[in-house]
Amino acid sequence: MLVLKNKATNSLLRSEKKSLLRFLTLYVAMVIFMLIMLALFYYQGQEKLMFAQQRITLTKYADIQTKKLKELHHYFDEKVGYPRDTRFKSAIYDIEYVPIFTLLENTPERFDTEMYITQNKKQIHFVKSLDEYYLGTKYLIIEISDDSVWRSHIWKHIIGYGLMIFLLFILFGLYLAKLFLKPMRDSILLLDRFIKDTTHELNTPLAAILANIEMMDTSVMVEKNKKKLNRINIAAKTVSTLYKDLTYLTLEQEKKNQDSDVRIKELIENRVEYFDILAKSKKITFSLNLKDSILFIDKRKFVRVIDNLISNAIKYNNRGGEIRIVLKNHILSISDTGIGIAEEDIPFMFDRYMRFNQSEGGFGVGLSIVEKITDEYNIKIEVESIKGKGTKMVLKW
Repeated sequence: MLVLKNKATNSLLRSEKKSLLRFLTLYVAMVIFMLIMLALFYYQGQEKLMFAQQRITLTKYADIQTKKLKELHHYFDEKVGYPRDTRFKSAIYDIEYVPIFTLLENTPERFDTEMYITQNKKQIHFVKSLDEYYLGTKYLIIEISDDSVWRSHIWKHIIGYGLMIFLLFILFGLYLAKLFLKPMRDSILLLDRFIKDTTHELNTPLAAILANIEMMDTSVMVEKNKKKLNRINIAAKTVSTLYKDLTYLTLEQEKKNQDSDVRIKELIENRVEYFDILAKSKKITFSLNLKDSILFIDKRKFVRVIDNLISNAIKYNNRGGEIRIVLKNHILSISDTGIGIAEEDIPFMFDRYMRFNQSEGGFGVGLSIVEKITDEYNIKIEVESIKGKGTKMVLKW
């Protein structure tokens, strides 16, 4: 039961899926941005903590080296070797940032910051400004190796906790999205049940009306009754076309395709004959120029395309107008001499429930069905329309 319901409502729930996808995309982007900011703040905080721990040791090394420089300064004639230490490397620079002597592996990158990590992420520099210029020294640079152990721990924490928090936020987002979309889902399911039940109820009486009309002997009828029967036939076929569209939307479009070679010319002639009574009710004439053509497609679906295009050509045509159908070289065009449509409205013609003429019947689902089927079979559809002069629909495959 549940599987059948999901199949039948799949097309109707697309709007829900699109809304859910848009919400989750925005939500995930915000969560990722927030996690990146938190990771950045955490990284900076841990870096400051590492600097605070290293500052004690580096300050001690700087004091040791300063004493040695002072001693070398006072006994320069006796001691000419620059003081070295196995625990660190050092360098001395004058007030103009010119090196006096250096043992550093990396050239100092700045003198206005007490501590920093070098660009290659391998050393830490500690900069001490001297008040007394021993040996002309203004800046003493202490360099130690950075084993990056603290950085590895930070990245492990960021990735580990970050993924956990991300998954929790995603689960919460899904719950929140479904909670917000539940009213729309319930409304769609209710509408779907209503349309399916109504469509099912229409089938029996509609089939009975059409069958009885076909069986009636019009030769014994007076002219007045013939006209009445004709009107009933027109109304029944109009409802039949709408019924087939509703059936396709709610039940048939999920069925597996049964593609085969379809003779387009014969199909069009058959559908023109079917709609002929509707066309005659508005004194509309058909002009056919059909060449043999075969298309590999589900015949049931292509009938829906042709029926909707011819039905619209009749519906939006002027009384006494003409419908021209041309089929040649894998191109089918259906044009009318009707009311036409404004150029700016053409891009919205295939939107479901879109109607530009409220005086005519229908729910605005026909062209959305046409677009879905033509897209499925890679059939290109073009629209040419001039307001007040007519519309031309062209299919190319």
